[in-house]
Amino acid sequence: MSELPPDHDDDQPDPLNIFDEIIAEETTRDPDLAVIEAGSRTLRTQGGPPDADIPTRPADPEVDKALREVEAELATRWGETKLEPSVSRIAALMDVLGDPQRSYPSIHITGTNGKTSTARMIEALLGAFELRTGRYTSPHVQSITERISLDGAPISPERFIETYQDIKPYIEMIDGQQEYRLSFFEVLTGMAYAAFADAPADVAVVEVGMGGSWDATNVIDGDVAVVTPIDLDHTDRLGTTHAEIAAEKAGIVKQGATVILAQQPVDAAQVLLKKAVEVDATVAREGLEFGVVDRQVAVGGQLVTLRGLGGEYPEMYLPLHGAHQAHNAAVALAAVEAFFGVGAQRPEPLDLDTVRKAFAAVASPGRLEVVRRSPTVVLDAAHNPAGARAAAEAVGEAFQFSRLIGVVGASGDKNVRGLLEAFEPVFAEIVVTQNSSHRAMDADELAGIAVEVFGEERVQVEPRLPDALEAAITLAEEEGEFAGGGVLVTGSVITVGEARLLLGRG
Repeated sequence: MSELPPDHDDDQPDPLNIFDEIIAEETTRDPDLAVIEAGSRTLRTQGGPPDADIPTRPADPEVDKALREVEAELATRWGETKLEPSVSRIAALMDVLGDPQRSYPSIHITGTNGKTSTARMIEALLGAFELRTGRYTSPHVQSITERISLDGAPISPERFIETYQDIKPYIEMIDGQQEYRLSFFEVLTGMAYAAFADAPADVAVVEVGMGGSWDATNVIDGDVAVVTPIDLDHTDRLGTTHAEIAAEKAGIVKQGATVILAQQPVDAAQVLLKKAVEVDATVAREGLEFGVVDRQVAVGGQLVTLRGLGGEYPEMYLPLHGAHQAHNAAVALAAVEAFFGVGAQRPEPLDLDTVRKAFAAVASPGRLEVVRRSPTVVLDAAHNPAGARAAAEAVGEAFQFSRLIGVVGASGDKNVRGLLEAFEPVFAEIVVTQNSSHRAMDADELAGIAVEVFGEERVQVEPRLPDALEAAITLAEEEGEFAGGGVLVTGSVITVGEARLLLGRG
């Protein structure tokens, strides 16, 4: 059994125990933020190299202290799962800030799955054409600063702190005027829009938090509205059918915008097209106006040929796995073409070499991301049945493991049975666990569902994630070093973030 991580010095304290101890100390803070901080400090203790795209804790103790104070203040607000469906509070904040979100054009992204990866691809394409980008996505994998990016990288802790302090008096002013205080997500949205205006950004790439019409991000009027595939998720808030969910998500489609539609269920597509007609928006549909022409598995990703609004883009290397990522790439390309007026004001496609360079540089942490070899450990943030089906298909195509062990820690408010059923055909065995979030499903409760799906002999229960990772790696190694066993950690963004910190990157 390999240690976690490899090359651990026996004379040093066990980093996994340190991880638990730090979490236990964080008793007065939001559990999600506590575990993120604990993991970051654990990673530093292990001495692993920091990842450029996923920041760790600030090295400067004063900056670290100031960032903790901001996180602690944010943690006192409503979390992202507690909502009062309205944009009145965020609109009031934007008003007193001088409407910073109107100082730059924007591309607004909604949908059920694929939003963050699509946003990252759009950002990479715009950046390759020398535009200064601001990207706002959620949730974060490890650090809260990931949510607000400038020029393709998370803003620095110093800038995050400064942005919060700059708008804090206005936040408190709005708090005093409204029935409910601004939520955690609303404050972060205000910070993002202010940071983009201050940069200044040439264009903002904004992912909704949930839904569309009443999402806090929906105080922008996106020049391009993107709708990734819609499926059943957050049904208690968005509706129980594809059509009902589409009606909420259609709220981001504004007067005269261009709408980029990924392939959708028929009833969802009908709702979205009707909304486009109502607001005189131009529509481009995957499979008709644009799409994936061809895709081939390649080392570390895939080679795709895409048909855009202005023509064909042959043999683009995409360092991400799965057919779903090829479709995300087609959607992202069409969105950027629409932003530049391709297919409307200009007939010719975007420069092929620039597009090729942009796609080759795309990264999407926690999306079929390899973080360890021998045995291979892959992380994927799938947390609903549709995402699980895409991940299950992609992992089989890209890795061809002879034996795949699943590590699953899910949130209690998700369709956990559907998620497990999607993975059942590809997992030889499953280790059920729970992350440190207050939203996590109890490991024993999750195990009860897993036994019904997999059978008792294929299920192992390890409530602590470090123990679950160790158990899964042991199971994957049973066939021998060269037998091709692997581990897939999935079920929740929080689970993936914690595992990423515990294991380090590849």
